[in-house]
Amino acid sequence: MPTIAIDRLDQGSALLLKHALRQLPAGEGLEVRGDDDTLRVHLALWCRAQGHGWEAASDRDSGVLGWITPGTSQRLRWKNAQLTGSPDASGVADHAQATWGLAARGAQVEDATPAFHFPLSDKAALWAEEAPRLYTQAVNAQWNPDTTIDWAQAFDLPEDVEDAVVQVMTYMIENENAALLVPAKFLAQMHPHFREVMQLLAIQVADEARHIEVFTRRIALRGRVPGLSSAGGQASLKTLLDTPDFAIAIFLLSVLGEGTFVNLLNFLNSHAPDPVTRQIARLAAQDEARHVAFGMAHLQYQLAREPGLRDRLANAIEQRFDTLATTDGLNEEVLDALLLLAAGSWAPDAIRAGQEKLETLKQDMAAGRRLRLLKLGFSDAQATHLSELHTRNFM
Repeated sequence: MPTIAIDRLDQGSALLLKHALRQLPAGEGLEVRGDDDTLRVHLALWCRAQGHGWEAASDRDSGVLGWITPGTSQRLRWKNAQLTGSPDASGVADHAQATWGLAARGAQVEDATPAFHFPLSDKAALWAEEAPRLYTQAVNAQWNPDTTIDWAQAFDLPEDVEDAVVQVMTYMIENENAALLVPAKFLAQMHPHFREVMQLLAIQVADEARHIEVFTRRIALRGRVPGLSSAGGQASLKTLLDTPDFAIAIFLLSVLGEGTFVNLLNFLNSHAPDPVTRQIARLAAQDEARHVAFGMAHLQYQLAREPGLRDRLANAIEQRFDTLATTDGLNEEVLDALLLLAAGSWAPDAIRAGQEKLETLKQDMAAGRRLRLLKLGFSDAQATHLSELHTRNFM
């Protein structure tokens, strides 16, 4: 029979015992030796707690304290989280059990673990095959506002042009607040077994927080305060926050809203009157494009498993349109500001040219929405119709 000599259990000997017991051949016990006779009492209690058998030696002068028989019915009964739920080759289960809790994917989970309530526990409801790649891309694409943007660049704008920039930045902030809060709401509902999606959305939240920061800093760069926030714009964004379904929320926010915002940010990159605003727009557009990519990948994954979702997505656009039918949509000050930035001056010819550029932007936005809807399997007529129903607030 294998033998181990130990000191006090509270000085590390408990770990040595566990290690020795794991090495035992099947059916064998472990002889325990030691000089401290009080160890007999401690070992009896330890073995009872661990589910092992304990027989104390009767001869107290032999140096043998007793013998441990490994328990056949351990106190801790384990199940393998990775194998439960018929996972695919990636190790991701189709359904994450509530009793897996916060454990790492593939961990051995004690069966006494309490059940956690995660409403988003089904792979089909939240997964995207592109999630691992997009997460890696998102980590590598993070940028620091303090070092990436040259806030000290010299420029001098007319007062009315600076006013236009401030109004657009004000509008961008409230929309980015919505784009932050929507995924944040669903993060808390997501089973951590689907860690790639959870991590990707966490970075998306961080992206939006960074956008809010840089838009705010641009407003204050020349000592200004934010401009106007309209009731119609707020009403449009409220419909996003009020959407309880993850797929529909991602559809309205990322596929339609943020997809449209990529066009708007590219427009600002081309027509903003100063280098700081152009740089901010370019960097934000890169982040938003990644958010759109996840939204598309997720919906394509889910639609392949639930074709009926397509009707629910169409109904969501129709219902949102009806809800906002009596609102103003995009506030007039934002449109005027965008027009002035596109024009570059107050000359009538420049204003006419700016209006044409603004109309081209709207057409590009509609074309982009239509193309994404086609990729999600909508017919040409449906895609055109639903794109036209998208909120006038752009997001």
